[in-house]
Amino acid sequence: MATVELTTANFDEVTGSDGIVLVDFWADWCGPCKRFAPVYERSSEKHPDIVFGKVDTEAQQELGAKFDIRSIPTIMAIRDGVIVFAQPGALPESALENLIEQVQALDMDDVRKQLADHKH
Repeated sequence: MATVELTTANFDEVTGSDGIVLVDFWADWCGPCKRFAPVYERSSEKHPDIVFGKVDTEAQQELGAKFDIRSIPTIMAIRDGVIVFAQPGALPESALENLIEQVQALDMDDVRKQLADHKH
């Protein structure tokens, strides 16, 4: 599956469903973003069960502000509607694959319990 363009119109719908969604916050003027794009694209081909979204922070400034994106590229991992990872910086391919494995291995019942405990 190729990458999906995420906008304010479709972001909540795409990221709110069950499963894993990776989000790449990027901009056309960003050198590291352009170097990371082929790595992200290759990974999307390897994992058809994962949604690989891209947010153009220039065109979608509202989303960048909503998630307090201060540095790009920023990679965010969302599983079952819960943000489980967010970090600025382009990842090497091996690190991106490692991140995917870790997100796949999460016990989401435990994650939700930790979030609930944290809110109290």
